[in-house]
Amino acid sequence: MRGNTFGKLLSITSFGESHGQAMGVIIDGVPSNLEFSLTELQADLYRRAPGKVKGTTARNEPDQAKVLSGIYQGKTLGSPIMVMVENKNQRSQDYDKIKTELRPGHADQTTIDKFGIRDHRGGGRSSGRETLARVIGGYFAKLVIPKVEVTAFTRRMGELEFKEGGNITAPYYLPGIADDEIAEYLTQLKKEGDSCGGVVQVVINHCPKGLGEPCFDKLKADLGKAILSIGACVGFTYGEGEKLAFMRGKVATANKGNFGGIEGGISNGETIKLTVFVKPTSTVGDKAKEGRHDPCIIPRMIPVIESMVYLTLADHYLRQKAYHQ
Repeated sequence: MRGNTFGKLLSITSFGESHGQAMGVIIDGVPSNLEFSLTELQADLYRRAPGKVKGTTARNEPDQAKVLSGIYQGKTLGSPIMVMVENKNQRSQDYDKIKTELRPGHADQTTIDKFGIRDHRGGGRSSGRETLARVIGGYFAKLVIPKVEVTAFTRRMGELEFKEGGNITAPYYLPGIADDEIAEYLTQLKKEGDSCGGVVQVVINHCPKGLGEPCFDKLKADLGKAILSIGACVGFTYGEGEKLAFMRGKVATANKGNFGGIEGGISNGETIKLTVFVKPTSTVGDKAKEGRHDPCIIPRMIPVIESMVYLTLADHYLRQKAYHQ
């Protein structure tokens, strides 16, 4: 096993490289007779697609989904669903300069250490483009748990911090800060050949009780794995997170919400709150000025984070449902 599959009863297996012919995913375990909308799937992909947000990468991919199996007359069949997206806007020649260069913060050296070979064009399997498979999987996960609402937003992007009471709107999902100000900030980073990371907040509403297992498959553990499997994520907490480490027990237990909707690794039916920490993009300096790179990956990461959460919850929902059949 090479770690290309996520999930148990509902699973996704992603395939392809960023500069190959296509990227795609096989989704297995989706129940039959669920209503499918290609328009809604495309809308989810559009949120993640490059070239749509000012101040981010100039790579412009249509990311047109082609459904090859598992759907008939607008409904899921219950069989494996395969969706492919062709790569249309690669500029592989841009990477010829770094063919023999091992970039800090990327998977260049570790890929060679593990496999003895690497595709230097855009990072191969380690490219952020792989995340389109997760967004496709997340769309189908939402069909399984339609009442669950997962909302991610930016708490901090570099020096920019969200303001309470602001609206969460695309494309930056940074409440209280004007889009023009964010775009100018990101554009300036790009001009300087620099980048930034930040913090993403995730809020899960209407999660059923009883999701997760008491030992190794705790819901918090699987959510942590799901989110940390996204390339730029470097940290994850839930509830009050690290603040709990500095509270006294009486204070911590006085408010059930401190535990973030998960107790003993199992959802308790309350709102679940997660915090995700994102590193600065590793491509900096002249390479960042010349290439088509994101000075901050957060705007395009938001739908990916939501998708991984939906996949985790839908998988655990099907497991819990199987217990009671």
